[in-house]
Amino acid sequence: MSTPVTPEASDEQLADLARCERRIGYQFTDKSLLLSALTHASGAEHRLVSNERLEFLGDAILGFVACEQLYRLYPEYLEGDLTKIKSVVVSRQTCAKISEALGLQEFLILGKGMATHPSVPPSLLADVFESLVAAIYLDGGTEPARGFIHEYLDPEIELAAAGELGGNYKSVLQQLAQRELSTTPTYQLLDEKGPDHSKCFKVAAQVGNQRFQSAWGRNKKEAEQRAAHNALSEMNGESIPYPTD
Repeated sequence: MSTPVTPEASDEQLADLARCERRIGYQFTDKSLLLSALTHASGAEHRLVSNERLEFLGDAILGFVACEQLYRLYPEYLEGDLTKIKSVVVSRQTCAKISEALGLQEFLILGKGMATHPSVPPSLLADVFESLVAAIYLDGGTEPARGFIHEYLDPEIELAAAGELGGNYKSVLQQLAQRELSTTPTYQLLDEKGPDHSKCFKVAAQVGNQRFQSAWGRNKKEAEQRAAHNALSEMNGESIPYPTD
């Protein structure tokens, strides 16, 4: 059996770990787990002491707890509805948002190249949240991990459910754009076809300088909702629900 690789913390790092524990509301018995969760591969002596393995485990735990909570909260919803909400709730974007709200970027251990960047990439923030979930699970078991996830994910479930199941993708996109980019989405009518009594409209959503995949609809309102859905899916790295090609 191979000997597990564990990181060792300096006195300065131990002080930072204590601050991080207070921030997340959980005190670790095994500080090396927290240290690993906060260590990006670029700042690790060996990749086995980075947060990559914890991220792998945390992603699975996060998905399980989210699915269980959705199943309990919404007994009248079909599988497709639940899947839509889950895809938003456990997305990289949501995980990064929670990490940023917790200020976890203050505690990340990065390599010199990464540390010089003016801001921490969202992908790293998403990774550290998933890693923390796994670290808490390994240190304290199921209940502390569940408590941590519910505290920060349950509000996101409510937001996603209101947006996804109401079909109001424009509202969700607007909230996201205003919160993350301080801007409001716009919608461009790109094309229309068909006779006057049965026209179809092609619309694309634009956030800032980025225009997303367009969508066709039976009226302008439907086309805009579908375009917003395409934009949200594209932002989450998911397949486009309404391709126009």
